[in-house]
Amino acid sequence: MSLTETSQVQPVLSENQVTCRSLVLEAPQKPATKEVALHEPKSGEVRIKLEGSGVCASNIPVWEGREWFTYPIPPGNPGHEGWGTIDAIGEGVEGFEVGDRVTALSYNAYATHDLAEAINVVKLPEELKGKPIPGEPLGCAMNIFSRSDIQEGQTVAIVGCGFLGLLLIQLAKSAGARVIALSRREFSLEAAIEAGADHSIALDEHFQIIEKVNQLTGGNFCERVIEATGKEWPLNLAIELTAERGKLIVAGFHQDGMRNVNVQLLNWRGIDMISAHERDPQQYIHGIREAIKAIENGTLDPFPFFTHSFSLDEAEAAFQHLTERPDGFIKALIITGQES
Repeated sequence: MSLTETSQVQPVLSENQVTCRSLVLEAPQKPATKEVALHEPKSGEVRIKLEGSGVCASNIPVWEGREWFTYPIPPGNPGHEGWGTIDAIGEGVEGFEVGDRVTALSYNAYATHDLAEAINVVKLPEELKGKPIPGEPLGCAMNIFSRSDIQEGQTVAIVGCGFLGLLLIQLAKSAGARVIALSRREFSLEAAIEAGADHSIALDEHFQIIEKVNQLTGGNFCERVIEATGKEWPLNLAIELTAERGKLIVAGFHQDGMRNVNVQLLNWRGIDMISAHERDPQQYIHGIREAIKAIENGTLDPFPFFTHSFSLDEAEAAFQHLTERPDGFIKALIITGQES
């Protein structure tokens, strides 16, 4: 999702203004925790007292700084993976009550509170009480899986074994596929095997990788390949690994510049290249609902992949882990409060 698409910077606080705590990126790589105005929900909105938010790789451009961003970023932005408890309800909202535990699509979730349109909020079942549920990336994984059309007996290569790639390994295995996991980090490859991958290959030498997959597939390559790195070289490698008339699913975040892509090979093999990103918020909500069902029935288990937690005041460390990806790191959460 685009993560700076809503809200303006909050006005200067007036005397006796009710406030909440929020992360503010004042400049690239310069976070601060500030008291900002706590707003009441408008018609059709709810306010969520957040327990936390996931830290998404799509935050890297705004963290590092790009010429198209204006700083300071609105308070709480670009956090968009929040979950927590509804503490206020706007006019006209039905189906929710104060105290409901929810996950939501909202855009300023690096804070103790955020507002969300009620249509973009999903109730969490009692069975997930006490569990972190950053809904957006879980819904994203389910939507990608659906677009991938993975069938039993197929061989699926997943290029990039971060949080998203590991979830997709679990989902592909649930469909009865054989999974080849590819990652540059040894730790990620170990996590991929634990997630159910049948084979693991290091992302190192281009032609050696192709030959390894060639041998594993008897020269046929993979009916489905999911690229989840957001980088140009792995994207072109993914084309090489896709079988004739196979499907290449682009799940990586490729919104930071142009890519040179091997269209010749795409054309020659008759490959369907699918961008699995969604723009319709309601499709994200559908994916979140499906993810919650998958967690409940055991198809999806994201909890081992939440490897690091940080407070709002530790946001700089959270983003450093996101960009540097030290051994043992898969997914960071910024924890802003405790479950009610």
